[in-house]
Amino acid sequence: MLTPTPYGWISQYFVGFFFAYGVYLPFWALWFEEQGVSPTDIGLLVGIGFATRCVANLVLTPRLHKVEHLMPALRWLSFASLLFIAFHFFTGGSFWMMALATVLFNLCCGPVVPLSDAMANYYSRLKMLDYGRTRLWGSIAFIAGSTVVGFLVAQYGSDMILFTALAGIAAALIFSMRRINPMPVTEVEEHTERPKLMDLLREGPVVKFLVLVALIQGSHAAYYSFSSIYWKEAGYSEDIIGYLWSLGVVSEVAIFALSKRLFAGWTLRALFVVAAIGVIVRWGLTASTTMLLALVLIQLLHGVTFAIGHIAAIQYIQDSEPRKMVALQALYNAIPLGAFIALMTTLSGWGYEHWGANVFWAMAAMGVLALFIRVEPKVKSPLKVMEPEPQN
Repeated sequence: MLTPTPYGWISQYFVGFFFAYGVYLPFWALWFEEQGVSPTDIGLLVGIGFATRCVANLVLTPRLHKVEHLMPALRWLSFASLLFIAFHFFTGGSFWMMALATVLFNLCCGPVVPLSDAMANYYSRLKMLDYGRTRLWGSIAFIAGSTVVGFLVAQYGSDMILFTALAGIAAALIFSMRRINPMPVTEVEEHTERPKLMDLLREGPVVKFLVLVALIQGSHAAYYSFSSIYWKEAGYSEDIIGYLWSLGVVSEVAIFALSKRLFAGWTLRALFVVAAIGVIVRWGLTASTTMLLALVLIQLLHGVTFAIGHIAAIQYIQDSEPRKMVALQALYNAIPLGAFIALMTTLSGWGYEHWGANVFWAMAAMGVLALFIRVEPKVKSPLKVMEPEPQN
């Protein structure tokens, strides 16, 4: 087996993991619903998953601050994720067993995103890959996962959600067993102290950054958990729902693929403002209509609300000190993408049960708040555009 380049290893690992994530994010709530779980309890279960990821990223991820530890960690986490997806088959319709399965699975898959992103950031700083072009393969796999599982569920039932997720994680595990050429090596001296998360949380710019991305990315909570149920109640089939989710990620792929061309010279402030405006428009439309043409536009805006906000966040992290990168990546995934989304998902479950689609207006309001928070780069200059080496 040929030794892959950093671009090859990381992009292929993204393919396996995000194929499974393309199953998990849009369709896990439907699997819970098929087990007889109420909307409030679905919100609670999904919220427990996000909360578990938060704890995992606060406790486990920062301990892996040396890049040479990232690859072994991803291998073990992928293996454990495989086991705990399979555990869902044995929950027997019990809420508490489902909660246990949710905790165990998210405890393993939670650190995968920041750790794989940390590897991509490491090689991006060395100009061995371009983050956007590498990450887009994860988005393409997400499309494949959500499309395939939508078709399979429509044909064979909800258990295909678990089988399809198992296939993606198994592929990620297989891809992770290879070595990279060159292997990652810590850039800083061995005696350099790992930054403490609480010290970072006392830094004003870091806090503002976390609040801003929490509002932008946290606004997706109701979408992640209840859009599939909402669209199914509006009369759309599971395969159409899968296509809609895929369309959203197509726009995400386009943004990642063209990010160097589109955003060269843009400031962080400009990127975050565009993402916040996208939040207002997207969730306002979601609350207002279920017409298919409107849903197409809503999903195309995913490239604005998620991808642009994520690119800005990654750029902020890449501009930080090398020794802080993994810690900031952990905080980014633990607080905005973990704790805050867990809170908003739990509230969304209650809100959807009592207000229906009007819960999306609360998501739109978060975009309004985001417009008033300024995160300045350390050097007030246009975003850097790093030229990657050839990626064969």
